[in-house]
Amino acid sequence: MDFNKIIARAKAILLTPKTEWPVIANEPATVADLYKNYIVILAAIPAIFTFIKLSLIGISLPFAGTIRIGIASGISGMIVTYVLSLAMVYVMALIVDALAPSFGGQKNLIQALKTVAYAYTASWVAGIGQILSYLALLIALAGGIYAIYQLYLGLPHTMKCPPEKSAGYTAVSIIVAIVLGFVVSLVVGGVTGTGAMMSGGGTTFSRNNSDVHFDKDSPLGKMEQWSKSVEQASKHMEAAQKSGNQDAQAAAFKSMMGAALGGGNVEALAPDRLKAFIPDSLDGLPRTEIVAERNGALGMQISEAHGTFANEAGRSVRIEITDAGTAKGLLGLASWAGVEGEKQTDSGYEKTYRDAGRLIHEAWQGTRGEYTVVIADRFTVQAQGSADSIDQLKEAVSDLDLSGLEALKNEGVKE
Repeated sequence: MDFNKIIARAKAILLTPKTEWPVIANEPATVADLYKNYIVILAAIPAIFTFIKLSLIGISLPFAGTIRIGIASGISGMIVTYVLSLAMVYVMALIVDALAPSFGGQKNLIQALKTVAYAYTASWVAGIGQILSYLALLIALAGGIYAIYQLYLGLPHTMKCPPEKSAGYTAVSIIVAIVLGFVVSLVVGGVTGTGAMMSGGGTTFSRNNSDVHFDKDSPLGKMEQWSKSVEQASKHMEAAQKSGNQDAQAAAFKSMMGAALGGGNVEALAPDRLKAFIPDSLDGLPRTEIVAERNGALGMQISEAHGTFANEAGRSVRIEITDAGTAKGLLGLASWAGVEGEKQTDSGYEKTYRDAGRLIHEAWQGTRGEYTVVIADRFTVQAQGSADSIDQLKEAVSDLDLSGLEALKNEGVKE
């Protein structure tokens, strides 16, 4: 096992996929070689870092503090996750191989396993982000989205399908992957004692012989539009690399990250712009603290402003406004997917739903709650703290200048 080769291949497939896929397609390989020289290493990343997050670092939950899964359960979950991931790669390869003739491709199990293994690279590497708090979900989504794009690029080379049919081939394969992923989450949840709640709006597509069609405004239609922007950004990346110009390469990489995150080239609002939306008082509570900042890394910018409102009686409410900036496409992805769900307990509830076209999340337990609204698939506005009911937090958010914030949805968006 040559770790230098593994790192070199992962780097190449992530940064220069268009030139790497033809190389991969022409390489001799066996199932055993692919597993021992690549899959067993990369697939371990999400399992290991999830264990670190759940059992060692812990998860901070509103009103509950930090919760950790026992070491024994965490190790069991890690092992089950890893083993099922290894199995899922092979099952996915079987599916990709079986679908090949339907999309004008050629059946070849070894090539199908190459396709799945190397396309999964971005998602596996993104597993490192599990140990982060605020950016963990964004990194996981970015990795998943980029893995989809890798699959889209790879299928014409490995499975010999016509390029114009790669989008349909990818779409059907991803649907299968989502189902398999859900099954894996149920199995792991049963072992570790954790679970996930997910429900989504339906996606419709029709298949006629070897053609797959999907509605422009459906999740898969949005995915196709996204893939085109990523493809264009990758062309700029390739041109910049050939030029040897360091500044051009840096700019192209930033554009590539923006495309992969679905937001394009977006400069998040300056901290003072967001700070202006935090009022001096809220629901009779004076403001006791206000903070605004903008952070950026790898071409991604995020701005945040939050204010704390409290009185001497001990009541406290925090308002937080976030501009996802370059990652705004990930908020859009949540909207495309129609993520909705509800969970109730004896002491409270938690639910995610859509209202007037906006994605909303609310939670309530005892005398404390949390209410979050996604504005224009770019901004999130959240109120959390003590209240008589969730309605007080809803009213606190509605009293903010949400229309003024929404009017800024295109500010900083660059061509």
